[in-house]
Formats: sequence, C-alpha cells, structure tokens
Amino acid sequence: MTEEERSQLTESKAKRIVRRIMANENSVLGLILIVLIAVFAGLTHGLNLTQRNVLGVLVQSSVRGIAAMGQTFVILTGGIDLSIGSIALLTMGLAATYMEGKVGHGPTAAGILIMLFVSMAIGSTTGLSVSRIKMPALIVTFALWIALKGMALRLTGGYIITNIPSQIGFLGQRYVAGFPVIGIAFIVIAAITYFVLEHTTFGRSVYATGGNPTGAWLSGINVDRIIVAVFAISGLMAGIASWATMSRIDCFTMAAVEGLEIDAIAITVVGGISLMGGRGSVIGVVIGTFIFGVISNGMNIMGVAPAFQTIAKGLIIYAAVAIDYLRRR
Repeated sequence: MTEEERSQLTESKAKRIVRRIMANENSVLGLILIVLIAVFAGLTHGLNLTQRNVLGVLVQSSVRGIAAMGQTFVILTGGIDLSIGSIALLTMGLAATYMEGKVGHGPTAAGILIMLFVSMAIGSTTGLSVSRIKMPALIVTFALWIALKGMALRLTGGYIITNIPSQIGFLGQRYVAGFPVIGIAFIVIAAITYFVLEHTTFGRSVYATGGNPTGAWLSGINVDRIIVAVFAISGLMAGIASWATMSRIDCFTMAAVEGLEIDAIAITVVGGISLMGGRGSVIGVVIGTFIFGVISNGMNIMGVAPAFQTIAKGLIIYAAVAIDYLRRR
C-alpha cells in the first residue's frame, strides 16, 4: 500500500468517525457544551472554571433541570406545560404561610408535603382536563399559569415571608463530601427518569402516545391515563423545584421562580426533545440543562443585562425548534 493510499484510508476513517459523532444528537450537544465552556473561559479569563463557580452552576442548573425532567414527560406526549412556574409559586406560598413562625422538623416536613402533594394534585387536574375534556394543553396550562399566580398573590399579599424553619435549607444549602445536595438530587431524578422512559412499559407508552396517539390507543395503551400521569409527574417536579428554591433562599418571594416554565421548556427543547412528541432522550436534557446553566452563568459573570439574557434564551428556543422541524422535514 502506497503512502497516498494510507493517507486516503486514514482520512476516510476520520470522516466516518466524524459522521458517527454528528449523527448522534447527544454527542453534538456534548461538543456544544465543551465549546461553550471554552469560549466563556476565554471571555471571563477563566473565572467560570473556578471550583466555587462550577458548584454554583451545578446548584443553579439543578433546580431548572428538575423542572425540565417533568416537562420532558409532557412534551414527549406531544403536550406542553406552561403552568409549572405558577404551581411552584403557589405551593411555595402555601408552605411558607403554613411554616411561618414555626420551628422544628415537624413543620418543615409538613410544609414539604404540602408543596409536593398540592403540586401533584394540580398537575393531575391539568391532565384530566387535557385527556377527558380534550382541552388543548397549551390553553389549559396558560390559564392555570395566570390563575395560580393570582392565587399566590392573594394568599401572601405579595410580601416576602422569611420567618420559616431553618431545617428547610437542607436540600438547597447543604453539601455531602463537598458536593451540593441539590446536585445529587438532580442526578438521582435524572437517572430515575432515564430508567422509567427507557426501560419500563410506562416509558414506552409515553413515547408511543407522543409519536402516534391513535396507533398507541389501537395497541391497547390507555392514552388518557398516560396523559394524566405525565402532567402529574410534571406537577410533582414543579413541587420539588419549589422546595429546592425555598431551601436555597430561606424565604418566599413572588420573584423566586420567575421564568421557571420558560427555562424548563428551553432546556427540554435544546436537549433534543421534539415539541411534536415521541422523540428525544433524557441524556440530551441533562446536557441541555448544563448548556443553559453555562450560558446564563457566563453572561452573569460578563455583566450582560437581564434583558439581553432573556433575548438570548428566546433565540435559543427559536433555533432549537427550527432545527427540529427542519430535521423532521
């Protein structure tokens, strides 16, 4: 074999490897994440790579990532949940109002249960409205987004509630072996979500419902029950995000979970979950979570105005949806 033939063979192998990497959506997302980290390292003179900042990104990303896990279930069925931010706000207000002035583990545990139970109940109600009454998920969750925010304002009067048990801070402020507890919680929830969607009958039913609802129904899948379940899961994840947020800031404020629903949708879509339903992976959503976290953190370090950060988020969602539609065509 001549030197030229060896060179052509090596070049051919390299092209095949590149094609395989580019064909795997998660690999592409991983490369994008690495490039973004490198770019912001240059723009911030390495400030984004300090241990303190990396742990900060993990903590901030984990809250949004948990909400995105719930959104993943809903979008995989072809729906969308705009209400998770208001669910988190209302349940946080309910728990803070109940725990105000109390101390000890008992009130803390009761407050956490209030957040999780109420959020899951609201999610289940949304699922029933979509599956039984056949209301569009977009309209139902948009209406709830407005109504629940109003309820939270009426309940708390818009005031900041700070006199709550210190034990609530375990999830958002504590570390285990130098690793934030909220980061561990996110990893565990992501692992459970991956297992459920990839290795259970329920997970396959979720994909089937989003890919072809009629075909799923003809295959014996109870589509209505799947829809109720995914919205209940989304509500539960909103409740956990609410708990994590209150745990981080040790208080209730109306601005605590501002934009949670937008961030969760953006992370999910950037992570490769198709808004058409039936396609995407949890691994992509995890990578998407950190892509968003790195971008937000990098812009904060650089002092980018909040208005431009919001514009950037909107453009990212637009680009991700456009790419998804073009790929499907």
